[in-house]
Amino acid sequence: MPAAFKARLAAVAVFSAAFLPLPENPAQAQNPAPAQNSAPEQSPAPADAVLYIIYPRDGQRIRGGFPVRFGLRNMGVTHAGDRTPNMGHHHLLVDTDEAIDPTEPIPTDRQHLHFGAGQTETRLDLPPGQHTLQLVLGDADHRPFKPLLVSKKITVTVLPPRRAKPPQTSRAQR
Repeated sequence: MPAAFKARLAAVAVFSAAFLPLPENPAQAQNPAPAQNSAPEQSPAPADAVLYIIYPRDGQRIRGGFPVRFGLRNMGVTHAGDRTPNMGHHHLLVDTDEAIDPTEPIPTDRQHLHFGAGQTETRLDLPPGQHTLQLVLGDADHRPFKPLLVSKKITVTVLPPRRAKPPQTSRAQR
């Protein structure tokens, strides 16, 4: 390391130390207090807030891709990062059985779909079979609200695509 760079680095360290608060007790400088838990607290939600899936209905049988429409009552929808009280954004859980950890951010993966731009609907293309859908409302930091705002878990059955019918021919072509 060049000597000129070392001198500048030392000067910056001395200068910045002038702005740091000094401990009242010199023993604190050698044995700092243990770090406090800095995890942000859960954002509060109104007790009467309700999260629900408008469409599809529970038990519905659907062929092909389908829209999913989200509903929220007594709160507002906004983009991720917005810290306005009583506002959040949607996360759609697809085929998940694990419980949501209220102290951790909601994951973002193929089973935890994130709608951080404030979307209130999406389109899903799921393979044929039975699937579960559930909404969770996340705060600015993607953490669940307190109390936890989740929709009822619904089940939909995606049917296989219809087989193409052979083209009909007229009697004259037979």
